[in-house]
Amino acid sequence: MSTETQAPVDGPRARTRTGGAEVFQRFALVGAFVVVLVVFAALRPDSYLSAGNVQNLLTAQSVTMLLAFAVMVPLATDEFDLSVGYHAGLAQVLIIGMQEKHGMSWPLAVVMILLVGAVVGLVNGVLVTRFGISSFIATLGSGMFLFGITNWFTGGEQIIGTKLTESFLSLTGAVGWLPWFAVLAVVVGVVLWVYLERTVSGRSLFVVGSSRRAAELTGVSVTRTVTTAFVVSGVLAALGGILLGANLRTGTASVGPEYLLPAFAGAMLGATSIKPGRFNVLGTAIAVLTLAFLFSGVQQLGAPFYVEYFFNGGILVVAVGLSVFAAKRHRERASRA
Repeated sequence: MSTETQAPVDGPRARTRTGGAEVFQRFALVGAFVVVLVVFAALRPDSYLSAGNVQNLLTAQSVTMLLAFAVMVPLATDEFDLSVGYHAGLAQVLIIGMQEKHGMSWPLAVVMILLVGAVVGLVNGVLVTRFGISSFIATLGSGMFLFGITNWFTGGEQIIGTKLTESFLSLTGAVGWLPWFAVLAVVVGVVLWVYLERTVSGRSLFVVGSSRRAAELTGVSVTRTVTTAFVVSGVLAALGGILLGANLRTGTASVGPEYLLPAFAGAMLGATSIKPGRFNVLGTAIAVLTLAFLFSGVQQLGAPFYVEYFFNGGILVVAVGLSVFAAKRHRERASRA
């Protein structure tokens, strides 16, 4: 009979292995982003990390990032907002059409569109909390309603921005090499991080998402919290649509819904990084950039245009699977603690 003493399973070595696994899981996506940059920079050294390509990617992905933030906030409460793509599409045609058709100044148009975004979010929140409609159905229905308004406003035609002011067009400029769009996305991300991580209202979103019964027992209003999440989502979606309109300089009804899958993929994949098992701002931002730079590299290698649809669909499925796994691990660690 062996007299060797076994180390306890919760001893120092076990804790070290567990800690190492957690660190790897937290920063695996960051490592993947670095690998993507290194590999494609080596394969396409003249174009991949050129100033023009990086600026174009940051400008375009600022819209995706804002929409990923928009879907992330309701997801923190375990609700879906499928209207964000249609919502961004409406904001995109409004920011061009209100200047082009009605001669409105763009700052006033921005304020009005953001207010519309808040109202749309409030309606979504009321449908879910007061009427008890599934968020999947409620936001999909409201999204189609917004799509109808978008087509009515445009008359099914593209609105060309011929009367846009120089101050509005300058939004697509840059501060040095960093596009204004990227600066705005960073500012929004910081504000959202402070809201989610440093305020009672923001932290309440995660409490509701974890257990509504527990939230009620601790005095958190589930109705108010979920409604607030949808209002924030509506404002962020409207802001993303405004940037999209400024970038395209045209109003097109069909533009907007195509951002829905990349936004969800970014939010879901972001929940596997930095704070695995929990939706978070930094993880979402890294996920959006990783997917954008990865697809840009694939395109530069000569992939056909339709690969984008395979890419977005496949990444969404993988991201959902990984986020579910990360959430399960997070609950297991919490229960052990």
